[in-house]
Amino acid sequence: MFALGFDIGSSSIKCSVIEIESGATIAQGFYPSEEMKIDSPQPGFAEQDPEVWWQYAKLLTRQLISSNKIDAKSIRSIGISYQMHGLVLVDAQQRVLRPSIIWCDSRAVELGDQAFNALGTEYCLPHLLNSPGNFTASKLRWVQQHEPDIFKKIYKAMLPGDFIAMKLTGEIISTISGLSEGIFWDYQENVLSKALLDYYHIDEALLPPVRPTFSNQGTITASAANELGLSKDVIISYRAGDQPNNAFSLNVLQPGEIAATAGTSGVVYGIIDQYQYDPLSRVNQFAHVNHTVEQPRLGVLLCINGTGIQNSWLRKNIASQLSYNEINQIAGTVPVGSDGVVVLPFGNGAERVLKNKNIGSRIDGLDFNRHTKAHVLRAAQEGIAFAFKYGVDIMKEMGLHIKVIRAGHANMFLSPIFSETLSTVTGAAIELYNTDGAAGAARGGAVGAGYYKSFEEAFRTLKKIQEIAPNRTHAAPVEEAYHRWLNKLNASL
Repeated sequence: MFALGFDIGSSSIKCSVIEIESGATIAQGFYPSEEMKIDSPQPGFAEQDPEVWWQYAKLLTRQLISSNKIDAKSIRSIGISYQMHGLVLVDAQQRVLRPSIIWCDSRAVELGDQAFNALGTEYCLPHLLNSPGNFTASKLRWVQQHEPDIFKKIYKAMLPGDFIAMKLTGEIISTISGLSEGIFWDYQENVLSKALLDYYHIDEALLPPVRPTFSNQGTITASAANELGLSKDVIISYRAGDQPNNAFSLNVLQPGEIAATAGTSGVVYGIIDQYQYDPLSRVNQFAHVNHTVEQPRLGVLLCINGTGIQNSWLRKNIASQLSYNEINQIAGTVPVGSDGVVVLPFGNGAERVLKNKNIGSRIDGLDFNRHTKAHVLRAAQEGIAFAFKYGVDIMKEMGLHIKVIRAGHANMFLSPIFSETLSTVTGAAIELYNTDGAAGAARGGAVGAGYYKSFEEAFRTLKKIQEIAPNRTHAAPVEEAYHRWLNKLNASL
Protein backbone atom coordinates (compact mmCIF):
# COMPACT_ATOMS: atom_id res chain seq x y z
CA MET A 1 0.00 0.00 0.00
CA PHE A 2 1.06 3.56 -0.71
CA ALA A 3 0.43 7.00 0.79
CA LEU A 4 0.54 10.19 -1.26
CA GLY A 5 1.59 13.60 0.03
CA PHE A 6 1.21 17.08 -1.46
CA ASP A 7 3.24 20.13 -0.51
CA ILE A 8 1.45 23.20 -1.88
CA GLY A 9 4.16 25.86 -1.91
CA SER A 10 4.38 29.31 -3.41
CA SER A 11 7.36 28.28 -5.57
CA SER A 12 6.10 24.89 -6.75
CA ILE A 13 3.77 22.00 -6.05
CA LYS A 14 5.59 18.96 -4.71
CA CYS A 15 4.31 15.41 -4.47
CA SER A 16 5.72 12.25 -2.92
CA VAL A 17 4.49 8.67 -2.78
CA ILE A 18 5.74 6.46 0.05
CA GLU A 19 5.39 2.73 0.52
CA ILE A 20 3.65 2.45 3.87
CA GLU A 21 5.22 -0.80 5.03
CA SER A 22 8.85 0.11 4.32
CA GLY A 23 8.49 3.87 4.69
CA ALA A 24 10.52 4.31 1.51
CA THR A 25 9.80 7.15 -0.90
CA ILE A 26 9.13 5.47 -4.24
CA ALA A 27 8.27 8.57 -6.26
CA GLN A 28 8.70 12.29 -5.85
CA GLY A 29 8.62 15.35 -8.05
CA PHE A 30 7.67 18.99 -8.35
CA TYR A 31 5.99 21.25 -10.87
CA PRO A 32 6.65 23.64 -12.53
CA SER A 33 10.41 23.44 -13.08
CA GLU A 34 10.81 27.19 -12.51
CA GLU A 35 9.27 29.06 -9.58
CA MET A 36 5.55 29.76 -9.87
CA LYS A 37 4.60 33.33 -10.57
CA ILE A 38 3.62 35.55 -7.66
CA ASP A 39 1.52 38.50 -8.81
CA SER A 40 2.04 41.87 -7.13
CA PRO A 41 -0.61 44.29 -8.45
CA GLN A 42 0.51 46.89 -5.90
CA PRO A 43 3.65 47.29 -3.77
CA GLY A 44 3.51 44.86 -0.86
CA PHE A 45 0.83 42.68 -2.48
CA ALA A 46 1.46 38.99 -3.23
CA GLU A 47 -1.20 36.80 -4.85
CA GLN A 48 -1.57 33.48 -6.63
CA ASP A 49 -4.49 31.75 -8.34
CA PRO A 50 -5.54 28.73 -6.21
CA GLU A 51 -6.88 26.96 -9.29
CA VAL A 52 -3.32 26.91 -10.66
CA TRP A 53 -2.20 24.99 -7.55
CA TRP A 54 -4.94 22.45 -8.23
CA GLN A 55 -4.12 22.13 -11.94
CA TYR A 56 -0.43 21.57 -11.16
CA ALA A 57 -1.25 19.06 -8.40
CA LYS A 58 -3.34 17.02 -10.85
CA LEU A 59 -0.71 17.18 -13.58
CA LEU A 60 2.10 16.19 -11.22
CA THR A 61 0.17 13.30 -9.67
CA ARG A 62 -0.60 11.77 -13.04
CA GLN A 63 3.02 12.19 -14.13
CA LEU A 64 4.37 10.46 -11.02
CA ILE A 65 1.95 7.57 -11.25
CA SER A 66 2.67 7.05 -14.93
CA SER A 67 6.46 7.52 -14.93
CA ASN A 68 6.95 5.30 -11.86
CA LYS A 69 4.40 2.66 -12.96
CA ILE A 70 2.55 2.93 -9.66
CA ASP A 71 -0.63 0.92 -9.17
CA ALA A 72 -2.99 3.81 -8.42
CA LYS A 73 -5.41 1.47 -6.64
CA SER A 74 -2.73 0.87 -4.01
CA ILE A 75 -2.66 4.56 -2.97
CA ARG A 76 -4.83 4.57 0.15
CA SER A 77 -4.39 7.97 1.81
CA ILE A 78 -3.48 11.59 1.06
CA GLY A 79 -1.78 14.12 3.31
CA ILE A 80 -1.55 17.81 2.51
CA SER A 81 1.09 20.36 3.46
CA TYR A 82 0.56 23.95 2.37
CA GLN A 83 1.97 27.47 2.47
CA MET A 84 0.86 29.04 5.74
CA HIS A 85 -1.16 32.20 6.43
CA GLY A 86 -2.77 32.43 2.99
CA LEU A 87 -6.41 33.35 2.36
CA VAL A 88 -8.63 31.60 -0.18
CA LEU A 89 -12.24 32.70 -0.63
CA VAL A 90 -15.02 30.70 -2.30
CA ASP A 91 -18.73 31.19 -2.87
CA ALA A 92 -21.51 28.71 -2.13
CA GLN A 93 -20.72 26.84 -5.36
CA GLN A 94 -17.06 26.51 -4.23
CA ARG A 95 -15.89 28.91 -6.92
CA VAL A 96 -12.82 31.03 -6.17
CA LEU A 97 -13.81 34.66 -5.70
CA ARG A 98 -10.40 36.32 -6.01
CA PRO A 99 -6.70 35.35 -6.13
CA SER A 100 -5.30 33.99 -2.89
CA ILE A 101 -3.62 36.58 -0.69
CA ILE A 102 -0.54 34.55 0.20
CA TRP A 103 1.85 34.44 3.13
CA CYS A 104 4.31 37.15 2.01
CA ASP A 105 1.61 39.71 1.20
CA SER A 106 1.93 42.68 3.59
CA ARG A 107 -1.22 44.68 2.82
CA ALA A 108 -2.88 43.93 6.18
CA VAL A 109 -0.01 44.99 8.46
CA GLU A 110 -1.68 48.25 9.52
CA LEU A 111 -5.02 46.53 10.16
CA GLY A 112 -3.32 43.96 12.38
CA ASP A 113 -1.50 46.68 14.31
CA GLN A 114 -4.77 48.53 14.85
CA ALA A 115 -6.44 45.38 16.13
CA PHE A 116 -3.52 44.72 18.48
CA ASN A 117 -3.79 48.23 19.91
CA ALA A 118 -7.58 48.08 20.20
CA LEU A 119 -7.81 44.62 21.78
CA GLY A 120 -4.70 45.20 23.89
CA THR A 121 -1.77 43.06 24.88
CA GLU A 122 -3.74 41.76 27.87
CA TYR A 123 -6.08 39.94 25.48
CA CYS A 124 -4.00 39.26 22.38
CA LEU A 125 -0.90 37.73 23.93
CA PRO A 126 -2.46 35.39 26.52
CA HIS A 127 -5.39 34.39 24.28
CA LEU A 128 -3.96 34.48 20.74
CA LEU A 129 -0.26 34.15 21.70
CA ASN A 130 0.40 36.69 18.94
CA SER A 131 -0.50 40.07 17.61
CA PRO A 132 -3.19 39.73 14.90
CA GLY A 133 -0.46 41.09 12.67
CA ASN A 134 -0.40 40.40 8.96
CA PHE A 135 -2.05 37.00 9.31
CA THR A 136 -5.09 35.44 7.64
CA ALA A 137 -7.69 37.08 9.89
CA SER A 138 -6.32 40.54 9.07
CA LYS A 139 -6.22 39.70 5.35
CA LEU A 140 -9.90 38.73 5.51
CA ARG A 141 -10.66 42.05 7.19
CA TRP A 142 -8.79 43.81 4.35
CA VAL A 143 -11.07 42.18 1.78
CA GLN A 144 -14.10 43.24 3.80
CA GLN A 145 -12.94 46.88 3.80
CA HIS A 146 -11.53 47.17 0.29
CA GLU A 147 -13.55 44.65 -1.75
CA PRO A 148 -17.01 44.69 -0.15
CA ASP A 149 -18.75 43.24 -3.22
CA ILE A 150 -16.49 40.19 -3.08
CA PHE A 151 -16.84 39.94 0.68
CA LYS A 152 -20.63 39.70 0.39
CA LYS A 153 -20.29 36.62 -1.83
CA ILE A 154 -18.04 34.68 0.55
CA TYR A 155 -19.35 31.31 1.66
CA LYS A 156 -16.11 30.16 3.31
CA ALA A 157 -12.68 31.65 3.96
CA MET A 158 -9.97 29.03 3.93
CA LEU A 159 -6.28 28.37 4.17
CA PRO A 160 -4.51 27.06 1.02
CA GLY A 161 -4.50 23.45 2.25
CA ASP A 162 -8.21 23.61 3.04
CA PHE A 163 -8.79 24.64 -0.57
CA ILE A 164 -6.86 21.67 -1.98
CA ALA A 165 -8.74 19.33 0.38
CA MET A 166 -12.01 20.88 -0.81
CA LYS A 167 -11.07 20.16 -4.42
CA LEU A 168 -10.34 16.56 -3.45
CA THR A 169 -13.38 15.86 -1.25
CA GLY A 170 -15.95 18.58 -1.87
CA GLU A 171 -15.90 19.27 1.89
CA ILE A 172 -14.70 22.49 3.54
CA ILE A 173 -13.06 21.91 6.92
CA SER A 174 -9.94 23.01 8.76
CA THR A 175 -7.93 22.15 11.88
CA ILE A 176 -7.09 23.90 15.14
CA SER A 177 -3.47 24.08 13.96
CA GLY A 178 -4.60 25.74 10.72
CA LEU A 179 -6.94 28.24 12.35
CA SER A 180 -4.26 29.11 14.90
CA GLU A 181 -1.87 30.09 12.10
CA GLY A 182 -4.52 32.50 10.84
CA ILE A 183 -4.73 33.97 14.39
CA PHE A 184 -8.36 32.90 14.68
CA TRP A 185 -7.87 30.61 17.72
CA ASP A 186 -8.32 31.51 21.39
CA TYR A 187 -6.07 29.17 23.38
CA GLN A 188 -7.56 30.01 26.76
CA GLU A 189 -11.13 29.33 25.65
CA ASN A 190 -10.18 26.61 23.11
CA VAL A 191 -12.56 28.07 20.51
CA LEU A 192 -12.49 30.62 17.71
CA SER A 193 -11.62 34.04 19.07
CA LYS A 194 -14.93 35.85 19.55
CA ALA A 195 -13.18 39.08 20.52
CA LEU A 196 -11.09 39.23 17.35
CA LEU A 197 -13.96 38.23 15.06
CA ASP A 198 -16.24 40.81 16.70
CA TYR A 199 -13.60 43.52 16.33
CA TYR A 200 -13.14 42.66 12.65
CA HIS A 201 -16.93 42.27 12.12
CA ILE A 202 -16.40 38.77 10.73
CA ASP A 203 -19.13 36.16 11.11
CA GLU A 204 -17.84 32.91 12.59
CA ALA A 205 -19.92 31.05 9.96
CA LEU A 206 -17.41 32.16 7.29
CA LEU A 207 -14.78 29.88 8.80
CA PRO A 208 -14.70 26.09 8.35
CA PRO A 209 -15.50 23.63 11.14
CA VAL A 210 -12.52 21.78 12.60
CA ARG A 211 -11.41 18.17 12.61
CA PRO A 212 -8.27 16.63 14.15
CA THR A 213 -5.06 17.04 12.17
CA PHE A 214 -4.67 13.26 11.96
CA SER A 215 -8.13 11.93 11.05
CA ASN A 216 -10.45 10.94 8.24
CA GLN A 217 -11.13 14.35 6.68
CA GLY A 218 -13.15 13.11 3.74
CA THR A 219 -13.08 10.68 0.83
CA ILE A 220 -11.97 11.75 -2.62
CA THR A 221 -14.85 12.45 -5.01
CA ALA A 222 -15.30 10.41 -8.16
CA SER A 223 -14.53 13.41 -10.35
CA ALA A 224 -11.35 14.31 -8.45
CA ALA A 225 -10.22 10.67 -8.48
CA ASN A 226 -10.69 10.61 -12.25
CA GLU A 227 -8.75 13.85 -12.73
CA LEU A 228 -5.82 12.66 -10.62
CA GLY A 229 -5.85 9.07 -11.84
CA LEU A 230 -6.61 7.65 -8.37
CA SER A 231 -9.18 5.19 -7.07
CA LYS A 232 -12.32 6.69 -5.58
CA ASP A 233 -11.94 5.32 -2.04
CA VAL A 234 -8.79 7.26 -1.08
CA ILE A 235 -9.18 9.32 2.10
CA ILE A 236 -7.64 12.66 2.99
CA SER A 237 -6.31 12.07 6.49
CA TYR A 238 -3.83 14.83 7.34
CA ARG A 239 -3.26 18.51 6.65
CA ALA A 240 -0.85 21.02 8.15
CA GLY A 241 0.87 24.27 7.30
CA ASP A 242 4.26 23.87 5.70
CA GLN A 243 6.30 24.69 8.79
CA PRO A 244 4.45 22.47 11.29
CA ASN A 245 4.54 19.80 8.59
CA ASN A 246 8.25 20.27 8.00
CA ALA A 247 8.81 19.78 11.72
CA PHE A 248 6.61 16.68 11.64
CA SER A 249 8.56 15.41 8.62
CA LEU A 250 11.71 15.54 10.75
CA ASN A 251 10.02 13.85 13.74
CA VAL A 252 10.10 17.14 15.67
CA LEU A 253 7.16 16.67 18.01
CA GLN A 254 8.36 17.12 21.59
CA PRO A 255 9.45 20.15 23.68
CA GLY A 256 12.97 21.33 22.92
CA GLU A 257 13.15 19.81 19.42
CA ILE A 258 13.98 22.15 16.52
CA ALA A 259 13.37 22.06 12.76
CA ALA A 260 14.46 24.46 10.04
CA THR A 261 13.78 25.16 6.39
CA ALA A 262 15.41 27.52 3.94
CA GLY A 263 13.32 27.51 0.78
CA THR A 264 11.65 30.64 -0.58
CA SER A 265 11.44 31.79 3.03
CA GLY A 266 13.52 30.65 5.97
CA VAL A 267 12.13 29.21 9.17
CA VAL A 268 13.31 27.93 12.52
CA TYR A 269 10.52 26.09 14.32
CA GLY A 270 10.86 24.83 17.89
CA ILE A 271 8.43 22.96 20.13
CA ILE A 272 7.41 24.15 23.60
CA ASP A 273 4.77 22.86 26.02
CA GLN A 274 3.90 26.17 27.69
CA TYR A 275 1.68 29.00 26.48
CA GLN A 276 4.56 31.44 26.07
CA TYR A 277 4.80 34.39 23.69
CA ASP A 278 7.18 37.07 22.49
CA PRO A 279 5.88 40.43 23.82
CA LEU A 280 6.83 42.06 20.49
CA SER A 281 5.42 39.24 18.30
CA ARG A 282 8.69 39.00 16.38
CA VAL A 283 8.38 35.23 16.54
CA ASN A 284 5.02 33.53 16.63
CA GLN A 285 3.38 30.57 18.35
CA PHE A 286 0.93 28.19 16.68
CA ALA A 287 -0.70 24.92 17.64
CA HIS A 288 1.59 22.13 16.48
CA VAL A 289 0.24 19.07 14.65
CA ASN A 290 0.08 17.04 17.89
CA HIS A 291 -1.29 19.82 20.09
CA THR A 292 -4.07 18.98 22.53
CA VAL A 293 -5.58 20.82 25.46
CA GLU A 294 -4.31 18.09 27.77
CA GLN A 295 -0.79 18.07 26.30
CA PRO A 296 0.00 21.46 24.75
CA ARG A 297 2.47 21.34 21.89
CA LEU A 298 3.15 24.76 20.42
CA GLY A 299 5.46 25.59 17.57
CA VAL A 300 7.53 28.75 18.05
CA LEU A 301 8.08 29.99 14.54
CA LEU A 302 10.79 32.34 13.37
CA CYS A 303 10.14 33.31 9.76
CA ILE A 304 12.42 35.25 7.43
CA ASN A 305 10.64 36.01 4.16
CA GLY A 306 13.73 36.77 2.13
CA THR A 307 15.98 33.71 2.08
CA GLY A 308 15.89 31.32 -0.88
CA ILE A 309 13.99 33.91 -2.91
CA GLN A 310 17.01 36.21 -2.57
CA ASN A 311 19.32 33.43 -3.77
CA SER A 312 16.94 32.79 -6.66
CA TRP A 313 16.80 36.50 -7.54
CA LEU A 314 20.58 36.72 -7.62
CA ARG A 315 20.84 33.67 -9.87
CA LYS A 316 18.26 35.06 -12.31
CA ASN A 317 19.60 38.61 -12.41
CA ILE A 318 23.31 38.40 -11.63
CA ALA A 319 24.36 34.81 -12.34
CA SER A 320 21.84 33.62 -14.90
CA GLN A 321 24.27 31.27 -16.62
CA LEU A 322 25.14 29.43 -13.42
CA SER A 323 23.52 26.57 -11.55
CA TYR A 324 23.07 26.82 -7.78
CA ASN A 325 25.95 24.38 -7.35
CA GLU A 326 28.19 26.58 -9.48
CA ILE A 327 27.11 29.62 -7.45
CA ASN A 328 28.13 27.80 -4.28
CA GLN A 329 31.53 26.97 -5.80
CA ILE A 330 32.16 30.57 -6.91
CA ALA A 331 31.04 31.96 -3.55
CA GLY A 332 33.47 29.59 -1.87
CA THR A 333 36.43 31.29 -3.57
CA VAL A 334 36.24 34.33 -1.26
CA PRO A 335 36.92 34.30 2.48
CA VAL A 336 34.51 34.28 5.41
CA GLY A 337 33.01 37.75 5.76
CA SER A 338 33.10 38.42 2.00
CA ASP A 339 35.83 41.07 2.43
CA GLY A 340 33.36 43.45 4.07
CA VAL A 341 30.41 43.11 1.68
CA VAL A 342 27.14 42.90 3.64
CA VAL A 343 23.78 41.77 2.27
CA LEU A 344 20.50 42.22 4.16
CA PRO A 345 18.07 39.60 2.76
CA PHE A 346 14.80 41.36 3.61
CA GLY A 347 13.37 41.99 0.14
CA ASN A 348 10.20 39.90 0.20
CA GLY A 349 7.64 41.94 2.12
CA ALA A 350 7.19 42.95 5.74
CA GLU A 351 9.27 40.90 8.16
CA ARG A 352 7.70 39.77 11.42
CA VAL A 353 11.11 39.38 13.02
CA LEU A 354 11.65 43.11 12.30
CA LYS A 355 8.30 44.09 13.91
CA ASN A 356 6.51 43.93 10.55
CA LYS A 357 8.79 46.49 8.91
CA ASN A 358 9.60 46.19 5.21
CA ILE A 359 13.14 47.52 4.88
CA GLY A 360 13.95 45.86 1.57
CA SER A 361 17.13 44.06 0.66
CA ARG A 362 20.45 45.93 0.81
CA ILE A 363 23.92 45.34 -0.56
CA ASP A 364 26.43 47.38 1.43
CA GLY A 365 30.19 47.91 1.35
CA LEU A 366 30.82 47.26 -2.33
CA ASP A 367 34.21 48.43 -3.59
CA PHE A 368 34.24 48.38 -7.39
CA ASN A 369 38.02 47.98 -7.43
CA ARG A 370 38.14 44.99 -5.06
CA HIS A 371 34.88 43.10 -5.08
CA THR A 372 33.47 40.68 -7.64
CA LYS A 373 30.31 38.72 -8.24
CA ALA A 374 31.68 36.05 -5.89
CA HIS A 375 31.73 38.48 -2.96
CA VAL A 376 28.07 39.40 -3.46
CA LEU A 377 27.03 35.77 -3.82
CA ARG A 378 28.84 34.74 -0.64
CA ALA A 379 27.64 37.78 1.31
CA ALA A 380 24.07 36.93 0.32
CA GLN A 381 24.33 33.43 1.78
CA GLU A 382 26.06 34.72 4.90
CA GLY A 383 23.35 37.37 5.25
CA ILE A 384 20.64 34.72 5.20
CA ALA A 385 22.46 32.73 7.91
CA PHE A 386 22.87 35.90 9.98
CA ALA A 387 19.14 36.64 9.68
CA PHE A 388 18.52 33.18 11.15
CA LYS A 389 20.94 33.97 14.00
CA TYR A 390 19.12 37.25 14.70
CA GLY A 391 15.83 35.39 15.13
CA VAL A 392 17.33 32.48 17.06
CA ASP A 393 18.55 34.94 19.69
CA ILE A 394 14.94 36.12 20.14
CA MET A 395 13.82 32.51 20.59
CA LYS A 396 16.51 32.04 23.24
CA GLU A 397 14.95 34.93 25.16
CA MET A 398 11.81 32.78 25.40
CA GLY A 399 13.79 29.93 26.93
CA LEU A 400 14.13 27.81 23.80
CA HIS A 401 17.74 26.60 23.79
CA ILE A 402 18.97 25.37 20.44
CA LYS A 403 21.71 22.75 20.38
CA VAL A 404 20.71 20.77 17.29
CA ILE A 405 18.81 21.91 14.20
CA ARG A 406 17.15 19.26 12.02
CA ALA A 407 16.47 20.01 8.37
CA GLY A 408 15.78 18.28 5.10
CA HIS A 409 18.68 17.88 2.67
CA ALA A 410 17.27 20.50 0.31
CA ASN A 411 17.21 24.14 -0.79
CA MET A 412 19.72 26.41 1.00
CA PHE A 413 20.92 23.50 3.14
CA LEU A 414 22.52 22.10 -0.01
CA SER A 415 24.98 25.00 0.20
CA PRO A 416 28.08 24.26 2.34
CA ILE A 417 28.60 28.01 2.87
CA PHE A 418 25.10 28.61 4.23
CA SER A 419 25.02 25.48 6.37
CA GLU A 420 28.47 25.98 7.91
CA THR A 421 27.87 29.69 8.52
CA LEU A 422 24.55 28.99 10.23
CA SER A 423 26.04 26.24 12.40
CA THR A 424 29.06 28.34 13.35
CA VAL A 425 27.19 31.55 14.15
CA THR A 426 24.50 29.80 16.24
CA GLY A 427 26.77 27.17 17.80
CA ALA A 428 24.26 24.46 16.90
CA ALA A 429 24.97 21.27 14.99
CA ILE A 430 22.83 20.81 11.87
CA GLU A 431 21.44 17.36 11.06
CA LEU A 432 20.16 16.76 7.53
CA TYR A 433 17.63 14.02 6.79
CA ASN A 434 16.31 12.17 3.76
CA THR A 435 12.89 13.73 3.75
CA ASP A 436 10.89 16.70 2.53
CA GLY A 437 7.50 18.27 3.12
CA ALA A 438 5.64 16.12 0.61
CA ALA A 439 7.06 12.88 2.07
CA GLY A 440 6.18 14.15 5.54
CA ALA A 441 2.62 14.87 4.43
CA ALA A 442 2.39 11.35 3.03
CA ARG A 443 3.53 9.93 6.40
CA GLY A 444 1.01 12.15 8.14
CA GLY A 445 -1.74 10.81 5.89
CA ALA A 446 -0.73 7.24 6.73
CA VAL A 447 -0.85 8.08 10.45
CA GLY A 448 -4.25 9.76 10.11
CA ALA A 449 -5.63 6.80 8.18
CA GLY A 450 -4.41 4.37 10.85
CA TYR A 451 -1.80 2.57 8.75
CA TYR A 452 0.84 3.66 11.25
CA LYS A 453 -0.24 3.09 14.84
CA SER A 454 2.21 5.60 16.33
CA PHE A 455 4.60 8.36 15.41
CA GLU A 456 7.48 6.06 16.36
CA GLU A 457 6.33 3.53 13.77
CA ALA A 458 5.94 6.23 11.13
CA PHE A 459 9.52 7.45 11.57
CA ARG A 460 11.35 4.19 12.10
CA THR A 461 13.02 4.52 8.65
CA LEU A 462 13.97 8.22 8.86
CA LYS A 463 17.69 8.41 8.08
CA LYS A 464 20.20 11.12 8.99
CA ILE A 465 22.43 11.62 5.96
CA GLN A 466 24.75 14.45 7.03
CA GLU A 467 25.78 16.46 10.08
CA ILE A 468 27.41 19.89 10.00
CA ALA A 469 29.23 21.04 13.13
CA PRO A 470 30.33 24.58 14.02
CA ASN A 471 33.67 25.41 12.41
CA ARG A 472 35.80 26.54 15.35
CA THR A 473 38.54 27.82 13.03
CA HIS A 474 36.06 30.21 11.42
CA ALA A 475 34.28 31.17 14.66
CA ALA A 476 36.05 34.53 15.12
CA PRO A 477 35.70 35.82 11.53
CA VAL A 478 32.06 34.62 11.37
CA GLU A 479 31.29 36.44 14.63
CA GLU A 480 32.99 39.58 13.32
CA ALA A 481 31.02 39.38 10.07
CA TYR A 482 27.78 38.86 12.00
CA HIS A 483 28.31 41.97 14.12
CA ARG A 484 29.11 43.99 11.00
CA TRP A 485 25.84 42.67 9.48
CA LEU A 486 23.94 43.43 12.69
CA ASN A 487 25.18 47.02 12.72
CA LYS A 488 23.96 47.51 9.16
CA LEU A 489 20.58 45.99 10.07
CA ASN A 490 20.16 48.22 13.13
CA ALA A 491 21.03 51.27 11.04
CA SER A 492 18.25 50.30 8.60
CA LEU A 493 15.50 49.87 11.22
